[in-house]
Amino acid sequence: MNTAEQAGREAKAATRRATSSRPMAVLTRVGLACRGVLYALIGVVALQIATGDGSQQADKAGAITTLAGLPFGAVILWVMTAGFVALALWQASEALFGSGKALEKGEAVARVVVYGLLVFTLISVLTTHKAKSDDQKSQDLTAKLLELPGGQIIVGAVGLGLIALGVYWIHRGVTKGFKEELELGRMSPRARTIMERLGVGGYVARGVIAGLAGVLVVQAALTYDPDKAGGIDATLREFAETPVGPWLLVVVALGLLLFAGYCFGESRWRRT
Repeated sequence: MNTAEQAGREAKAATRRATSSRPMAVLTRVGLACRGVLYALIGVVALQIATGDGSQQADKAGAITTLAGLPFGAVILWVMTAGFVALALWQASEALFGSGKALEKGEAVARVVVYGLLVFTLISVLTTHKAKSDDQKSQDLTAKLLELPGGQIIVGAVGLGLIALGVYWIHRGVTKGFKEELELGRMSPRARTIMERLGVGGYVARGVIAGLAGVLVVQAALTYDPDKAGGIDATLREFAETPVGPWLLVVVALGLLLFAGYCFGESRWRRT
């Protein structure tokens, strides 16, 4: 083994030790609980939209802004920042050094991006007291992609990717594939039953939202109109415009609340 290979292995081992240390494990579980807080707030706002109060943004930026307005809001946001940084580092370690399959590594990379964006939003709210909505971010990114050569194809591919992600999440929920990530041996029979129900409902709801978001992005590509794209807020409001009306949004919102509950349980029983 040459010096470079040895140095690489030592760096890899050091990184794995750091990401699996006790303090990092605690912060990672804090981050999982914080994710539950965000989904709970989004679900509550979605219910408010369904009942006629559409004044708030039903997305992560809106949830973070709501938390910032609470007593000790800054302290809460700093704790969340530390938690999501830990989640990003954990998933980066899984992507680089984990033994998972290519699909699992790709999912880890996607989570790094999501958690990184959340950290950016949290710091933006802490320093400037404002954050761009997920809808605006989605529209801005779509506009930039449409300006590229073959932009419509790129945006269309992104939309199809979101639809595929939605199908994957629905399948993961229906087949209870999420159980692979839980330490089932530490759970009581009652806890396993509750987590299964929360996971099924939560993942199906997330999948439906991702699928519809993908449809909106595909529409943006076909019409060459970035305003057709949107984040969670725009997608949730689309449910209220269906023939079923706000009742479908109520069902989806309840699904988000179920996923929030799953995240809280995951913070205790997730394999890290």
